[in-house]
Amino acid sequence: MRDTTSERPACEPRDGGIAAIRDDGSTRRAALKGLLGAAVAPLATCQSGGRSTASSPPNVILCMADDQGWGDTGYNGHPFLQTPSLDSMSEAGLRFDRFYSGAPVCSPTRGSALTGRHPFRYGIPTANAGHMLPEEVTLAELLRDQGYTTGHFGKWHLGTLTNDQPDGRRGGRRPEHYAPPWEHGFDECFSAEVQMPTWNPMVDQAFPSQYWTGPGEFATDNLDGDDSRVIMDRAVPFLRRAAESGTPFFAVIWFHTPHSPVVAGPRHRAMYAGLSEGEQHYYGCITALDEQVGRLREELRALGVADNTMLWYCSDNGPEGRTPHQRNNRGSSGGLRGRKRSLFEGGLRVPGILEWPQRVASGRTTAVPCSTADYLPTIAEAVGLGSGPPVRPVDGISLIPLIDGTMAVRGSRLGFQCPDGAEQGVASRLGSPDHALIGDRYKFLSYLDAERADEDMLFDIAVDPGERHNLAGEMPELAAAMRTELEQWDASCARSADGADYSDG
Repeated sequence: MRDTTSERPACEPRDGGIAAIRDDGSTRRAALKGLLGAAVAPLATCQSGGRSTASSPPNVILCMADDQGWGDTGYNGHPFLQTPSLDSMSEAGLRFDRFYSGAPVCSPTRGSALTGRHPFRYGIPTANAGHMLPEEVTLAELLRDQGYTTGHFGKWHLGTLTNDQPDGRRGGRRPEHYAPPWEHGFDECFSAEVQMPTWNPMVDQAFPSQYWTGPGEFATDNLDGDDSRVIMDRAVPFLRRAAESGTPFFAVIWFHTPHSPVVAGPRHRAMYAGLSEGEQHYYGCITALDEQVGRLREELRALGVADNTMLWYCSDNGPEGRTPHQRNNRGSSGGLRGRKRSLFEGGLRVPGILEWPQRVASGRTTAVPCSTADYLPTIAEAVGLGSGPPVRPVDGISLIPLIDGTMAVRGSRLGFQCPDGAEQGVASRLGSPDHALIGDRYKFLSYLDAERADEDMLFDIAVDPGERHNLAGEMPELAAAMRTELEQWDASCARSADGADYSDG
């Protein structure tokens, strides 16, 4: 029989990392102190002429693609797609073979990456719903308080960026959802509320939008051509200024590629001339993104800060479309069941890489399940911040033991939800239930509805990553235990959503 005692419940506080966020109901500064469980005086900056030293806190960059499937890289075996920079990055650092987006859709995953918390806890259940609440503590706020300069470049999708004019899906029309990145810890911004075309981003927009640089200000030049390059053109000067001044930096670079409308420029389409037009656009725009990742890595090396920079890469969810053969939506789940919006592996498991030469040896891979929710506790520990008392739940764990080679299993499980309603319910989930719990070996899916208990699913992901053989009937005790744990985690999220994490008590 499987020994399930080694996996901690999803909602149980963890020792040795950030277990929770303290909230005493007073100031933002107090919330930050509560998160860390200790004083948060700025860390000493120990850089010389832009060069990192062994005693420097690491720089941090979070790169994220939009709708890139687990199979949409060369290193994961795609037969046509050319991603030499991502392939090189995966060989130079730590490749996560079971990396999970915080949700199977965009906005919730982005929230989890910045807070370490499941997005149901603070009202972002799906894309274009809710916004980042002022009570939440983001990585940008946490690191800026430590003396970092912070920048956001690309897709925001965690609230609107203007109340003065129509913008995106909700900007200028839903003032209650105004939550721009500059109000959540970012010093410098080049940010869009929603998706942009991946070529000539200001042309033929589905939802007319701007790239906002601050309150009432948006970019008006250098907006033609490949959108990934347009975004990187703003991130690179930010990194240069930080490195040259010896200031640690935190950069969030969230590409729009390969979200629809999927369009590649002529040069990148020509690289796939023997394939269909839809494939040319899809593969071409990902190769264009890949070039910008390569440019970023080269820039870090030229600035002398690559060794002590944590460079993370992932996607926000699985590939768009119900099949990989719809117009320009040609994304691959790599043979995994499900796609975007589904809680099957194809909707959640995404490319995941960490390059950090000073701490991570080249050529490492791991099958330990990890998530975007792990970013905050991992980065907090990496920069030397302490842990707080178990008052406000954090769903991620620190991966520093994994990075240092001392973690063989996760131990705790990851909880997921995807609602009905805006995401068109079960049809868009491609048959998956709306709750899931993922552990080191087993994965459980359920509606958490007593009348639908016969639809529960249990898979041994270690031997059945395609989720073909439902073990719920063969292993009823394990299924029942995981269902109970999932119910407890769901109740914890509901308490958070009701405001319990922000109370004075």
